Amino acid sequence: MSFGEKILNYKDDILKDLNTLVSFKSISRYYNDECEKALDFIMSRAEEFGLTSKKVASNCGHVQLGDSGKLCGVLTHLDVVPEGNGWNTEPFALTVKDGRYYGRGVADDKGFALITLYCLKALKDNNVDIKNTLRAIFGTDEEVGMNDMKTYFENEPLPEMAFTPDSNYGICVGEKGILQVEISLDRHDGTILTELNGGEAINAVPDYAYALLDASENDDHQLLRLADARDGDFEFKYTIDGMMIISRGKSAHACEPDLGKNAITELVSLLCSHYGLKAMGSICSFINYRIGTETNGISMGLKMRDAASGDLTINVGTVRIGENGASATLDIRYPVTVNGKDIIDRVFSAAKYEGLNFRIIKHEKPVYFEKGSKLVNLLSEAYKDIMGEYPNLYTTGGGTYAKTLGGKGLAFGGVFPDDECGLHQANESIDAEKFFLHAQICLEAMYKMAVED
Repeated sequence: MSFGEKILNYKDDILKDLNTLVSFKSISRYYNDECEKALDFIMSRAEEFGLTSKKVASNCGHVQLGDSGKLCGVLTHLDVVPEGNGWNTEPFALTVKDGRYYGRGVADDKGFALITLYCLKALKDNNVDIKNTLRAIFGTDEEVGMNDMKTYFENEPLPEMAFTPDSNYGICVGEKGILQVEISLDRHDGTILTELNGGEAINAVPDYAYALLDASENDDHQLLRLADARDGDFEFKYTIDGMMIISRGKSAHACEPDLGKNAITELVSLLCSHYGLKAMGSICSFINYRIGTETNGISMGLKMRDAASGDLTINVGTVRIGENGASATLDIRYPVTVNGKDIIDRVFSAAKYEGLNFRIIKHEKPVYFEKGSKLVNLLSEAYKDIMGEYPNLYTTGGGTYAKTLGGKGLAFGGVFPDDECGLHQANESIDAEKFFLHAQICLEAMYKMAVED
């Protein structure tokens, strides 16, 4: 019997606590009070377990076991993206159905955050001879910039080795660079388009957008014909403010935008197929001409790839156009061997050419972890002890807390590649058996970190 199997003794308690944790509507920036409640819940449970907890700030803290040797960490986040549309279950409650757990955060990342807490409890309850200090580090700002870990590591030391279960199995040895930017105008300069809004998070493919138009009856008929001929999902309504066109798409994580359908770019493409620059305004013109409905950046001269991490991707996450101004946000994931400055220069030049303001919201440089390192070997052995085989090594377009660890950590689990969890989509879920399979791997890895010389 592996040590990791001991986590199964806590299955009922984990599910009970997961129901509570999922119930917090901890959408960072929108509901910061709910984020703090989720963190406080973890801190409170840790104290009840007899573990040492420290709330470093309102958006971060840790639970600790041991106080000697090397500092080892496991980083998870308690914030989630907005629920979006199309749920078949209550998004902020744990629902068990057809062998799966449903709820916003069950797989990204509340479920795995709770597992790390119970792993520390299992180590303590089994009186393991801890040689190193283990910290489960929790944040509530991962989805919108990771300022939680900036605050945390301004006050606490970096672990000597760490992992974050916020990706897929096997072991993520590289993460693409992430560039998030805003393009804007102080005033909307379109004539026929009076309003366009869509998207809730820059790092998610938007599944809903709408436009209001001061359009003629002839324009109405022409747009209806164009919409029927396109692949998008459009609905036309008539209001006192003009004609409204609603665009519905499919949400997905911005690191895999080709898995979704962008309601914003589909709507802009429809409008620009009939109207020109003056009618739609500069933001729509930029989106249509420089991005279109692509996800590979080719129209902006950004199409590129490398052997280590694959293709660059681009996603239009939000757009806000109205009487108070016009703006759109872009999420770009670029290969690990590419210089991020080159990407910034190209996007800036394109925005400047169109007369738009340009602002960098976030820039995280790529992470690339050397194969055969001590940490990769330790995690590989933990995986093998539970799964009976060594994990594959891969890179991702996702951004995790590994980027905050200064080359001392990487992403490891907790979603299995064959489990369609719907991260950042409606009906987020995880296979029940695989959830507790991850729990065993996580405990085995934390056990090895705790006792390693």
